[in-house]
Amino acid sequence: MPKTFKILCAMFVITSALSLGACNTMEGLGRDAAAAGKAITGAASDNKGY
Repeated sequence: MPKTFKILCAMFVITSALSLGACNTMEGLGRDAAAAGKAITGAASDNKGY
């Protein structure tokens, strides 16, 4: 196999692995942001009468 093909295959594997890891990270970040939004909404509702 040509050296260029091996390099391209390695780059594809590395890029795929990083992409899959980023998906899990972004999913967790989304859940954290949603929980923070709910907490802020709850706090605002509790203090609405002041």
